[in-house]
Amino acid sequence: METGEIEMYIEEKKTKKQTGFLPVVMMLSAAVLWSTGGMMIKQLSLSPMVIAGYRSLIAAIVVSLFLQKPTFHFSWNKLLGAISYASMMILCVSATKKTTAASAILLQYTAPIYIAILGGRLLKEKAESKDWLVILFILAGMVLLFLDDRSIGSLKGNLMGALSGVAMAMNTIFMRREKDADPLENVFWGCVLTVLITLPSMVRFVPNESSWIGLILLGIFQLGFSYVLYAKAIRKVSALQSAFICLIEPLLNPVWVFLTVGEFPGVLAVLGGLIILTAVTVSCIRPKKRLESEAFQQQS
Repeated sequence: METGEIEMYIEEKKTKKQTGFLPVVMMLSAAVLWSTGGMMIKQLSLSPMVIAGYRSLIAAIVVSLFLQKPTFHFSWNKLLGAISYASMMILCVSATKKTTAASAILLQYTAPIYIAILGGRLLKEKAESKDWLVILFILAGMVLLFLDDRSIGSLKGNLMGALSGVAMAMNTIFMRREKDADPLENVFWGCVLTVLITLPSMVRFVPNESSWIGLILLGIFQLGFSYVLYAKAIRKVSALQSAFICLIEPLLNPVWVFLTVGEFPGVLAVLGGLIILTAVTVSCIRPKKRLESEAFQQQS
C-alpha cells in the first residue's frame, strides 16, 4: 500500500466530520466550470497558442487577487511543476482544437497511468497489482479513442491529449513532492509561464471583439475562479470526495460541446471513454479495513 494513500485516508478521517455542504458545492462548481472549456475553445477561431496565452493571462490576474502576495522561493519541484502545468494548458487546448473535445479531456484523465509508473521513483510509492490492472484498462480505452478517428488531424490531437495527461501527472507529482504546496500559487506561476511561452503568438494575433468575450469567460470563470473555488474547498473535502467530484469534468465536457457545436464522439470513443472513467473511478477506491490497519500502524 502506498504511503500517499495511507496519508490520504488519515486526512479523510480528519476531515470527514468537518466537511460541510459549502465545500462540496464549491468543489462541484469548480468541476462544472472546468467542464465548459471544450465548449468555449471549440467556438474560438484562434490558434491554440493564442487561446492558451490570453486565457492564462486573464486567469493569472484573477488568481492573484486571491493570493495575499505571490511568492516564488526557488525549488526544482516548483519550477518543474510550473513547466508541467504550462505544458498541460497548451497541449490540452491544442488537443481540443484538433480532435473531439471528448477524446481530448479523456486522454488528459489518463494521468493515473503515468503517476503509477513514475510514482515509485519520484514519490517512493509502489504501485500494486490492482493499479497495473487499472492501467491496462485505461490503455485499452486509449486504444479505442485513437481508433475512433484515424485521420492525421485527429491522431495529432489524440497524441497531444495523451501528452497533456503526462503533463498533468508530472504536475501532480511535483506538487506532492513540494511540502505545503499551495494549489493557487501553482496555478498562478503556471499561468505566468504559459503567457511567457505563448507571448510571440499573442503579440502577432490580437483577438477581435467576439473572441475577447470567449477569452474573458475562459480566463475568469473556466480557469481562474474555478481554481480559487478548488483551492478553498480542497482543504475541507476529503481526497476521495475530491477525486470523484472532479470526474464530473470529463463527463460534462462532451455534453456541453454537443449541445453548442453539435460535435459527438464516435462509438469507439464513447466506449473507450467509459472504460477510462470506470478504471479511474476504481483506482480511487481502496478497501476500508486495509486502509484503517495501515493508517493505524503509521500513526502508532
